[in-house]
Amino acid sequence: MAGGLDLAYIAAAVAFILGLKLLGRADTARRGNALSALGMLVAVVATLLAGGIDPLWVAVGLGVGATIGILAARLVKMTAMPEMVALFNGSGGLASMGVAAAEWIQRPETGVGTAAAIAAALVVGAVAASGSLIAWGKLSETMPGRPVRVPGQQVVISAVALATLAGAAWFVVAPDGGAAGAVLLATAVAALVVGLLLVLPIGGADMPIVVSLLNAYSGLAASMAGFVLGNSALVVAGSLVGASGFILTNIMSKAMNRSLTNVLFGGFGGAPAASTAEIEGEVKPITPEDAYYILEAASNVVVVPGYGMAVAQAQHVVRELAELLEKNGAEVRYAIHPVAGRMPGHMNVLLAEANVPYEQLVEPGDVNPTMDTVDVAIVIGANDVVNPAAREDPSSPLYGMPIINVDEARTTFVLKRSMNPGFSGVQNPLFFKPNTRMLFGDGKAMVGELVSEFKETLGE
Repeated sequence: MAGGLDLAYIAAAVAFILGLKLLGRADTARRGNALSALGMLVAVVATLLAGGIDPLWVAVGLGVGATIGILAARLVKMTAMPEMVALFNGSGGLASMGVAAAEWIQRPETGVGTAAAIAAALVVGAVAASGSLIAWGKLSETMPGRPVRVPGQQVVISAVALATLAGAAWFVVAPDGGAAGAVLLATAVAALVVGLLLVLPIGGADMPIVVSLLNAYSGLAASMAGFVLGNSALVVAGSLVGASGFILTNIMSKAMNRSLTNVLFGGFGGAPAASTAEIEGEVKPITPEDAYYILEAASNVVVVPGYGMAVAQAQHVVRELAELLEKNGAEVRYAIHPVAGRMPGHMNVLLAEANVPYEQLVEPGDVNPTMDTVDVAIVIGANDVVNPAAREDPSSPLYGMPIINVDEARTTFVLKRSMNPGFSGVQNPLFFKPNTRMLFGDGKAMVGELVSEFKETLGE
């Protein structure tokens, strides 16, 4: 049976690696997700059966878990996907904590190596769990999205972090001592507090980076839990999640011109300076009818989606508009900023759901050099990722962040419900630029009216 289990783990590891590779492209991501899920299914079933669990109970467990997963995938709205991902990250951290604690309770007389793995799984899992809970609160807007600081933030978090490390070290040295249980519990509580204090002072605009980082923490904790159990499949899976999460976090940090240290500790000592520049210009509203005439004459159009498109569920009608523009002779591209939306890849998922061709998706670096040749840039629900203050206003909290330079297009349409700022709370001078026209209203309804105008003209 041991040989069969090893073969199952090898098959699962291969599925994880191939699945991760397929996830690197939007047109193969679904297959990658399915292959990775199959690998996890093989690993879980093989582990349970090798452990002597009755196959009937294995089937029952799989049925319950599959039901919960299907309901979550079907019933949770796309706009709520970021907070659901945050909860999943937190659940992974809690599971690793439970595995580590249960293993020590069953075998308290353990070696230093296993004790170190238990402490690491407990600490990293706790940070991922409590940090993800705060991320969920900010993303779901059940708590303020702005940075929240406690009095004496620097002193408090430093003290709690040192206490966590000291407790973990004590446990590793004496895992079978009389006070080991109390030390382990105190260490777990302190690590939970560290997670809270790390994420509370981080503002809403940085939440996509935080979600990616917490995902990496969750994977790292799972890998440590694999060492605790001596389970190679869990070690491989956790390592892949952790490594890919850290790589993605680094990519997203660069996309915002921030270091990871800056994201985590930027609010450590105080609030960032607010912009003092006065926004000059006049807001110019436009009707869908007038917007149609400008689009009808365009030969080069760039669509910039954001979280507002997810809220309006406008991705399908946006794709329909793009198809009509192409029939009218225009080239259409979708410029996707790495941190658009509220989780990594949020816009890619939305557009893939609407069957937007992968070839039409471009990154800011691909479209910015030729933005001055774009006839119309259509901004749908995006805000911070097109804010020219990131280039022009050194006092802006967004200054230095690479953006999509839609203000350089010949004409820019901004679809918004109101003049409210984006998730970061920073005002956007794009709205006052002379080449910007504001199309106020529900994104799906406004794009729908543009589609109707085109269909009437094209006779469809």
